[in-house]
Amino acid sequence: MAKVPPPGSVVVADWHRYKDSKEYFSKILHKKRRRNFGLLESPVMPPHVAVDTVHYKIFISGKSGVGKTAIAARLAGMNIPSMHHETTGIETTVVYWPVKLKESSRVLFFRFQLWDCGENALRRFDHLLPSCKEQVDAVLLLFSFTDRTSFDDLPNQLAKWSEPSVRRVVKIVVGTKFDLFMHCDVAERDIRDFQETWGIPVLRTGGEVTDGLGDVASLLNCLAENLWHQDCVTAGSASHHSQETVTLL
Repeated sequence: MAKVPPPGSVVVADWHRYKDSKEYFSKILHKKRRRNFGLLESPVMPPHVAVDTVHYKIFISGKSGVGKTAIAARLAGMNIPSMHHETTGIETTVVYWPVKLKESSRVLFFRFQLWDCGENALRRFDHLLPSCKEQVDAVLLLFSFTDRTSFDDLPNQLAKWSEPSVRRVVKIVVGTKFDLFMHCDVAERDIRDFQETWGIPVLRTGGEVTDGLGDVASLLNCLAENLWHQDCVTAGSASHHSQETVTLL
């Protein structure tokens, strides 16, 4: 994976709070709530506003019960399930998120297709994990602050996504149920040690969804920032390789 960019170095942080973002964010809202987009739907901008859309496939990984389905619902602005039910197969959710690039001030719509698959289903059916990994661009590695074993399992999760057969993917760790601090099994020093060892961002989430933007902005911006940075690094490497090939010829 390309080196993790410092937060806010690629995209404008908290752009959803800026006046010039309103026209774009209004296209993912309906009556001040997030719009739910189907697989073939997309935000519609006025003809005079040209905005490119970039597409990414995101897989949500983690032990059963850590909140994979809940985080997909949170990121899409949907109601979070009140009770836990094991996902029986693969569920996909589409999330659109407008971003302003810091260097060029260019605005892009990021289309994240979130893939969620139950742990038991992955164990029972061998074809599900390869389907989830196929053409994947990023993986959200989840653990729960109330379940120490899910945190201790992160190195095993990372190992699965670091094999030579796996294409280059952005890896982001997300700690769920951060609001349940009275039942916390993972200390802040554990998080700091993990980040120093692995060099991977660790984000926190938990609690009820309020405005649907501020609650998810940090995670979606982090995804957008790391994915765009990796694409730029990859494009630069490809251009450099092409120039070397021409020189050799």
